[in-house]
Amino acid sequence: MNIILTLLFGAIAGWLAGFFVVKEKGGLIWNIIIGLIGGFVGGWLLGLIGASGSFWSQWYGQIISAVIGAVVLLFIWNTVKKLLK
Repeated sequence: MNIILTLLFGAIAGWLAGFFVVKEKGGLIWNIIIGLIGGFVGGWLLGLIGASGSFWSQWYGQIISAVIGAVVLLFIWNTVKKLLK
């Protein structure tokens, strides 16, 4: 059950991050990948600034953390793509 919830949270986070950064929308697999990696990036970034507590351990805090990480990840992705053109 945890794997299904992780994939669902990743898909939601990737989908939400796409609204902030990317003009063209990716598919479900793309959203899951971006959301899952964004979850790691967001958790790492929030750990660096000392944001911890019970809020981030709840499901809504985890999604917000993953969205923050996915937005940062997509911003870096778009910047690299522009530099390589």
